[in-house]
Amino acid sequence: MKISARNTLKGTVKAVVPGAVNAEVVIEVAPGITITSIITKASADSLGLSEGKEVYAVIKSSDVMVAMD
Repeated sequence: MKISARNTLKGTVKAVVPGAVNAEVVIEVAPGITITSIITKASADSLGLSEGKEVYAVIKSSDVMVAMD
């Protein structure tokens, strides 16, 4: 994976809370330190996000996206 964003933090999905349109994804990037991202439910489904998966929090400006290898 190559990406232009300079701020990527590898972590583990701790929770995925699906809603009607969006999903809240909680990523633990260090013991006891989490980042929460709101992404579309379709994106969460497409990535197959679930608790325990390794992902990257990709921080660009004021948005936090989720990426995985």
